[in-house]
Amino acid sequence: MTLKLGVPSKGRLMEKTFEWFGARGITLERTGSEREYAGRVDGINGVNLILLSAGEIPRELAAGRIHLGVTGTDLIQEKLALWEQLVEPVEPLGFGHADLIIAVPHCWVDVDTLDDLDAAAAAFRANHGHRMRIATKYHRLVREFLQAHGVADYALVDSQGATEGTVANETAEAIADITSSGETLRANHLKVLGDALVLQSQATLWRSRTADTDKEESAVLETLLARLT
Repeated sequence: MTLKLGVPSKGRLMEKTFEWFGARGITLERTGSEREYAGRVDGINGVNLILLSAGEIPRELAAGRIHLGVTGTDLIQEKLALWEQLVEPVEPLGFGHADLIIAVPHCWVDVDTLDDLDAAAAAFRANHGHRMRIATKYHRLVREFLQAHGVADYALVDSQGATEGTVANETAEAIADITSSGETLRANHLKVLGDALVLQSQATLWRSRTADTDKEESAVLETLLARLT
């Protein structure tokens, strides 16, 4: 048996994760072609590298099919109900920072806060006969946040593509999405509500609470974590 470490399979998240482990004396590298999801670990014995999409890693951690995994805080909390019972954070990695926010059209000059949004949503329903649509990929997090802040008369609609474009395309009136610099929001004539920071996210090393470990794996895990934290 070997300890299984799940890492994003492509892009900047993979590269930065490889660098982070490398700085701690553990080399992660992809093997085979770009289309093969195979890799290896040097610098410690008994660890198997599993390359997955960042969105798959929360599910694999929760199911106990991998012992450790690197993914964003946003994906863990969105995809896993009662996530604290299934995974635990080991170490924030210091990259992949992004904020989950709520944004509205810049031309809504009287809507700058969640209270304003609640009033605008009520007025929208009265005028149009249906709820204001908020496009997002983060239904659980956004719903819980809006309920906690007393916002009603809205409907969350799923965004499969570029969420920022849904307002211009008239498939939503507002959005809730991840942003790092805000440039894409501004380019699409959107503004962030002043008190609508839903979650601050970054890439984090997570440990599964459900994965079984034998005596050998537990020893490897203890050695690995001592080097990483």
